[in-house]
Amino acid sequence: MRLHHAGLSVPDLERSLDWYCRALNLTEGHRFEVPSLGLRGAFALAADGAGVELLEMHGALPGVNRADPPSANSVHGFNHVCFEVTDLESVYEHALSHGAVPVWDPRESPEPGVRMAYVTDLDGNLIELIHRVVKA
Repeated sequence: MRLHHAGLSVPDLERSLDWYCRALNLTEGHRFEVPSLGLRGAFALAADGAGVELLEMHGALPGVNRADPPSANSVHGFNHVCFEVTDLESVYEHALSHGAVPVWDPRESPEPGVRMAYVTDLDGNLIELIHRVVKA
């Protein structure tokens, strides 16, 4: 079994989809609408098919601010989305150049053989980027 996607509620589907595709080099996937719920959605996918499902629902309210990993860990529920990358520094800088907000610059992870960084997207959702220095 592997994780297929994580869902993120966003205030502006088009803006978020464009950002995820440009900043993280994801590809637009299936789009859908559920008119009876006032819901629109689209997938932003990596080459292996995993990614994020971006969901825009009429009348949705902002959630709890998760500005950094410690604050995200202090609230139950959604915490962050993580992407494994082959060049941590390059992907981190690319995301920043497209408006990501730096949270933690590239550094050693608590997991041996892994480096990590955190940014937030345009709506403040935490995104972790990891690079496995040593394959398990």
